Amino acid sequence: MPESYRLLVVDDDTAHRTMLRTLVGGWGYTIAEADDGDSAIEAVQAAPVDLVLMDIRMVRVSGIEALERIKSINPAIPIVLMTAYASVDMAVEALKKGAYDYLIKPLDFDKLRLTLTRSLEHIHLKRENQQLKDQLATGTLTAEMIGSSPAMVRLMETVAQVAVSEATVMITGESGTGKELVAAAIHTNSPRKAGPLVKVNCAAITETLLESELFGHEKGSFTGADRRKEGRFVQAHGGSLFLDEVGEMPIAMQVKLLRVLQERELTRVGGDQVIAVDVRLIVATNRDLARMVGDGTFREDLYYRLNVVELQTPPLRQRREDIPLLATHFLNRFAEKNHKTVDRFSPRAMDLLIRHDWPGNVRELMNTIERAVVLSRSDCLDEADFHVLAKDAPDTDAASSGAVFPTDLPLEQIEREAIANTLSSAGGNKSEAARRLGITRKTLREKIKKYKILQ
Repeated sequence: MPESYRLLVVDDDTAHRTMLRTLVGGWGYTIAEADDGDSAIEAVQAAPVDLVLMDIRMVRVSGIEALERIKSINPAIPIVLMTAYASVDMAVEALKKGAYDYLIKPLDFDKLRLTLTRSLEHIHLKRENQQLKDQLATGTLTAEMIGSSPAMVRLMETVAQVAVSEATVMITGESGTGKELVAAAIHTNSPRKAGPLVKVNCAAITETLLESELFGHEKGSFTGADRRKEGRFVQAHGGSLFLDEVGEMPIAMQVKLLRVLQERELTRVGGDQVIAVDVRLIVATNRDLARMVGDGTFREDLYYRLNVVELQTPPLRQRREDIPLLATHFLNRFAEKNHKTVDRFSPRAMDLLIRHDWPGNVRELMNTIERAVVLSRSDCLDEADFHVLAKDAPDTDAASSGAVFPTDLPLEQIEREAIANTLSSAGGNKSEAARRLGITRKTLREKIKKYKILQ
């Protein structure tokens, strides 16, 4: 990553500046130099700079003055200041004015390298977030399809290529990897985007009802059919039909689906009227359909009809570099939804999230972050907030409060118990309980009413 960043080293001590140029340049960064604050300001105006490493005490224009001027030119540039022991108070003041960090001379080179890495990772994450916002605004991404890993870049490039065609798409991947989101992205970026995207989960509908669900039925065609009903194919006319878990479809229905795909027409259950349909089909499965063809549980002719273009959604464990961005996205969403002030992860918590294998993939990560946000008692999620992932680690918050929450409860029940326990430990003091829960007193009153918590 260093080779893509340009650093400006500012110091009126030529020997120290030369040492930094050699040292930091050896780490792979591109180095520009300035010998005082004025020159630094000119350098920032003349060419793009990703980070400024600057001494505070310089003869003509100090680092503090230069900091304020550079921030007025480009507030996004992280500035790391260097100071002697006698200037620590000044460095603290500089942090208030927007400096990313400060280092004390003589420099600890390991700390310098770590500070540069962290500050540049910070702006890298901000840039990725902005790129994602731009993509979401233009409709080229769906909200949870977040990531800059090679696997996600390849997937999105293929989605962009496939979306503009009329080809049938088969999306494969483990449960929770976002297959439905890929289907939505294909439809949103297709010529059919003005039409409907109709979704059917084949595993959630009984075999006897699936034909009626897909093709519709006439009044009186079976017990309970008290009126005519249009099927999902007709509802999706002019748009896209997404069949999730298509591998769960019974053989008898596979035959009927194949016929509709071949002839582009259908008849309702109990009817004889032939109805033409114009639908783009997108299917998804977490099963190995090729193996099912071999086993005789999935029709070979239907398999090849569906598998015109195959897209594989990568499991989260194969794109761990996307976890910080995804986790931050979910944190912001659920903090706003639940009126919480939590806004960041501790380094240990983020390390735990990155190391976890996530068998439930993005869906599991999303639920884990929501649970942590709901139960959080501070502005920062720490390792203890993810004791579900680190079961051997002591949950100090829960231990101190005497509260232990089963992990298989609905989130609303967990939230209710968290509020009830916090109220109890705060002696019924709503202001104190709201403070501990990280919510406003008004929000607490609303939730007490919602959950009918006795006081």
